[in-house]
Parts: sequence; C-alpha cells; structure tokens
Amino acid sequence: MLRTTLTIFLGLLGLWLCHDVYGQTNELKFQAGASTSNITPDLGIEIVGGFVPYPATHVHDELHARCLVLNDGKTKLALVVCDLLGMHRSVSVEARRLIQESIGISPEHVLISCTHTHSAGTALGERRYSSDQELSDYQRFVARRIADGVRRANNLLRPAEIAFGTVDVPEHLFNRRWLMKEGTVPVNPFGKIDKVKMNPPSGSSDLVEPVGPIDPSVSMIAVREPSGRMISVYSAYSLHYVGGVGDGHLSADYFGMYCDALKRLQRNGEGDSPFVAMMANGTSGDINNINFRQPRPRKLQYEQMRTVAEDVAEKVNRQIAELKWSNQAELAASYRELPIEWRKVDESLMAWAQTTEAKGADVNKKADTAPIYAARVKRLSMASPETKAPVQVLRIGNIGIGSSPCETFAETGLEFKKRSPFKNSFMVELAHGYYGYLPTPRHFELGGYETWPGTNYLEPTASDKILAALLEMSRNLQQ
Repeated sequence: MLRTTLTIFLGLLGLWLCHDVYGQTNELKFQAGASTSNITPDLGIEIVGGFVPYPATHVHDELHARCLVLNDGKTKLALVVCDLLGMHRSVSVEARRLIQESIGISPEHVLISCTHTHSAGTALGERRYSSDQELSDYQRFVARRIADGVRRANNLLRPAEIAFGTVDVPEHLFNRRWLMKEGTVPVNPFGKIDKVKMNPPSGSSDLVEPVGPIDPSVSMIAVREPSGRMISVYSAYSLHYVGGVGDGHLSADYFGMYCDALKRLQRNGEGDSPFVAMMANGTSGDINNINFRQPRPRKLQYEQMRTVAEDVAEKVNRQIAELKWSNQAELAASYRELPIEWRKVDESLMAWAQTTEAKGADVNKKADTAPIYAARVKRLSMASPETKAPVQVLRIGNIGIGSSPCETFAETGLEFKKRSPFKNSFMVELAHGYYGYLPTPRHFELGGYETWPGTNYLEPTASDKILAALLEMSRNLQQ
C-alpha cells in the first residue's frame, strides 16, 4: 500500500513539473515569448543618417529593441531587431554577455540586427574601423535594454505554434544604382568617374538601366498560442529605409510604423502579453523607395513611410491567414567571426587624402564631400589589425536565417536563398556590427557611392567570403 501511494505521488509530481504557469504540458514542446524595450536616447544625441551628424531635437516616435525568444525544449534562440542605423560589434558582444549572464542563452544563439533607420541616435561609436571599442553611455544603455528585452521575452515563454511564409511586395522597391548615358556621370569625390550613379536624378533622360535586381519578398516567421492568439511575427524586407522625417526628429522610420500597423491588425493584440511585430532589414544595400524613372512627387513629412508601412503590414497580415502551423521546430545556431581584411589604403589614396584635407572644402561646390572622404580614408588607414567580421546562421525547423554585418546588396541575399540547403531561407543585414557597404566584386568594377573607401570598409571579395561562410554553416546545421 505504501509503495502504491508513493508511486502515485511521484507520478503526480512529475505531471506537475511538466506544466507551466499556463497549466499546459511543456516537456519538449515548442514555446515562444516576445517583448519590446524602449531604446530612445536623450535629446541632443547625434543623428548619423546623413554625411554630417546633427543633434536630435524631437522624438516623433519611440525607438525600440524588439525581442523574440524561441524554445524547442532543448535549445533556446533569441532574435532582436533594434531601431538603429547600425551598432558597433562591441555593443552586440556586451548585450549577448548580459543575456547569457541573466538567463543562460549562449551568445552564439542570439541574433541582434539593426533596421538602418536614418533618424536614430548613434550606437556606432567613434572607432568604426576597429573591431573593439570602449562603449559610450548610450551604447551601454542599448546593450542593457536589449538584454532586458530578451529576459522579459523569456519570462513570457508559453506553448506556441510556428509557421513560415512569404509575400511579394515589389511596388516599394527600386534599385538605386544606375547606368547613365556616356558622359553624364559626375566626377566622384576622388576625382574619378564611375560607371554607375547612386540615386541619379529622378525622371532624367540620361538614365539607361539599373545594374542590379530587387528582392521583392517579405519573409516572415510567425508564432501564436495554440488557441490562435498571435505572439509575434519576425519579418524581413529588403528596403533600405524610406525617410521624410522632420528636422532633428528621432524616428524608427517605416520599420516602426509597420510594427504598429501589424499590431493594430491583430485580434487581442494588447493585454498582459501583447503581440510584438518585428521588421528586420533584409539585404537592401542598393535598394530604396525612389522610382527613378519618374520625377519625385512632393510628400508631407512621414507620409510616404506611413504609406509603405501600412501597405506591407496589410499584405503580411493577409498572408498570415494562409499559413500552415506546427507545434514543433528544432532550433540550432552557428556563429563565426571571419578574418576578412579591411579595405586597403594604398600610397596614392593616402596622398590624395592628405592633399584634399589640406585644401579644405571647395566653396564653389554646393556639397563638397571630398574632405569628408579624406578624413574617412585617414581613419581607415589606421584600422585595427582584425575585423572580427561576425556572421551567423539560425536554424528554426526548416527555416535558415543568414546574417551579415554590412549593408548587403540584394543579389547576395537572393543568392543565399537560392543556394541554401534549407527549404525556407532569407538573410538579415547589419547584424552584430556595422562594417559599411558590401558590394559584390562585380559592383566594385562599376564603382559608385557604395564602393568608395569610407562607405565601403572591407576588401573587394568580402561578399563572396561572407556568402561562402553562410552556406557552409547552413549545410553543417542541416546535417
């Protein structure tokens, strides 16, 4: 009798231990939790979206780190998207250290990326061409708020179902690198003539054709409670940013507006565990929202970004209704720091920088950027010995997410999707660091803004090396 009673007690205890606070069995069952952290800086911080930083004087909409934690019963992954132009590698290192310290998720299992809004405070620091740096007060604040957000998402883990989907929204995407009629490409800051022009005059008769593709797909990973109530949608779209903000305004751009719009479309999106929408930047280093074939119409402040955000959110929400859900998804991750070299500064380029800096700006030119690039070239020549360029692949069931720390061209993202061993794949840029633009070797031959030393930080074959590493890591995770 005593043995029977003890057996029953142990059995009941085991059942109780396998139940979470929602009263549902969670042993080896898929779980998800999502949260947001406010990362809006103090007014006065420098906004770094243009050539020359300027102080923030107003907050139009708050900036956030949006966080999603997934748990398959054995492994946890965390995905974070920050409303920042970019962040230095050291910010990601510190945030992931804090996450591991507080809730035990390995740094290799945390993906932190930035949206590339051009109207946010800077988390880049003073030493962009250095792999490590001492963090500023705002950078430490961002790292802590990321860690807090992931911790809160982890607190909200509950049984979940997961689905993957895509929807094409090509109407907002335009490749911004154009071939022009011979003799119409202006001299660049280095005194040379490129074969292509970035952001050419809209509607100009000198336009020939864009030199690269767009990636029209919004990729989405959706998670919901078994009851059907949505928890989060992690999405990625290859659109650089939209812009059109007020002077000195802090804003999350269309990325934040999309998240708000998608939340409004959810039934029971509020509550103690509110729905969290997330929009990562795909591979948009050569893509923006300007239709160069037509003259640019005048828009009110925030009008165009709201148009884009609400349209994309509506199409994503419509696609969510068509998704096929599963209560299982095996999780894994792979992280590397590649020994890619910084962009070389040869003797002739250094001589140009010194001469240009000594002359100063040309008062006859409305926007003489040569002195700005001269200063960038000199700083690039003093880069740290190693780049420690971070790349990462997350496996979420049959989904593979590859990351790049650069403003990556659309064709690299398309190539990853094509060659990845996963059934469903996409890339996220500006992850774990900011290493400038990532043109392909073909684009280095064409020249243009994204290939100039100072906007491009890495060697000309960097895109090939990053893509090769991501594909190898994906194959290893798929085995």
